[in-house]
Amino acid sequence: MAQSPPQTGSTFPEYGSYREAGRITTLLRKETVGGMLLVVAAIVAIIWANSPWSDAYVALRDFEFGYEPWHLKLSLGTWAADGLLAIFFFLVGLELKREFVAGDLRSFRSAVVPIVAAAGGVLVPALIYTAVAAQRPELHHGWAIPTATDIAFAVAVLAIIGSHLPPALRIFLLTLAVVDDLLAISIIAVFYTDHIEVVPLVLAVAVILVYGMLAQRFRVFFSRHASAAWCILLPVGAVAWALMHASGIHATIAGVLLGFAIPVLHRKGARDDRSSAPGLAEEFEHRFRPISAGFAVPVFAFFAAGVSLGGADGLREAFTHPLTFAIMAALVIGKPIGILASTWLTTKVLRARLDPDLRWIDMVGVGLLAGIGFTVSLLIAELTFAPGTEEHDIAKVAILSASVVAAVLASLLLGSRNRRYRRMALRDAVDEDGDGIPDVYQRNREDRAPETDGRADAASDR
Repeated sequence: MAQSPPQTGSTFPEYGSYREAGRITTLLRKETVGGMLLVVAAIVAIIWANSPWSDAYVALRDFEFGYEPWHLKLSLGTWAADGLLAIFFFLVGLELKREFVAGDLRSFRSAVVPIVAAAGGVLVPALIYTAVAAQRPELHHGWAIPTATDIAFAVAVLAIIGSHLPPALRIFLLTLAVVDDLLAISIIAVFYTDHIEVVPLVLAVAVILVYGMLAQRFRVFFSRHASAAWCILLPVGAVAWALMHASGIHATIAGVLLGFAIPVLHRKGARDDRSSAPGLAEEFEHRFRPISAGFAVPVFAFFAAGVSLGGADGLREAFTHPLTFAIMAALVIGKPIGILASTWLTTKVLRARLDPDLRWIDMVGVGLLAGIGFTVSLLIAELTFAPGTEEHDIAKVAILSASVVAAVLASLLLGSRNRRYRRMALRDAVDEDGDGIPDVYQRNREDRAPETDGRADAASDR
């Protein structure tokens, strides 16, 4: 997410570039649609799994097909978790690489706050979970369940409450979620790999290298001919995914590595001719995000969220179980505390400050949104507790419940701030010179002119 350099002593850029704000808005709109579909899929699954036709749901989820010699005879639920979710993680890899190469994460000063905030949002929930579940050793290995944030679900909540968040906070939320995804991927790769088959792993890495070489060498070709990616890169990527699955490492890691293999920038000699055209990573993001948001993630949610609640007695048992307390406390309380405390500490140590339009109460709202752990939390729960065990179902109930509670609290808090956000949005949309670019972005550049260093004037204008 390339944008203008921040002011000295400022945590967030004041407005950034108009193009960057537009890109973020477009991205969030797509994620909003996906988040709503995800919510609908989860609700349908819960209703079906607790209806008189629940046996049909279980039979559908557990239906197996595939090729046994490659360890690919899997149930539909596993295909969704290992296969379809790899598309989601492919997009995560694309976004991560774009951030590191041409976005906020390439600059230490602009990246340090959301990076530290994301780390705090992972560490504190893990510590709270461990403390609550300390007396139950069989629950200790579930510490990673509440560390993830579901950005699609979080953005869907924003769409429902109609929040007009300032661009700086939107960019912070997205960057926080990207770093959070990276940490979750690392946790899955390190802590959820029991046994590694060396030969398939080496072959998987080799195929990913071939994939990367093709993408790098023929980036213009794949950018201009959309069908070429489907006919050439997709089969190569599918082989890499299958080999990664056979190696014992969770196959979604292949999606991340394949995303990292896609070039972000044009070749040096072609930048002048194609400087206005998006790079291959951005092209792929636009092409494949609808597949992820509109199909892959909702289908995964449909098969992962369908847990039988067991009526009133089952709910009573679930909500009195230590696992439920541990997950809900970690997500609803631990996430906001971790993000808020980390942000505050970083601003104090670096003598930085929040954007003048933001208040710390806004950061509490972001922390609550980050407590919506759904897609990756459900995936980690699947990896932590064996299907059919009591803890497996209770963990899902806890994740769903915590996500709902966090969403409601975030809606109440940010809804109360909605009037302020709307007023700010109307002010920032003013275009008195009629050139199609809001005046605030142009004034921001003028305020930063070297000869005047108009920071004080900009601050007074706002």
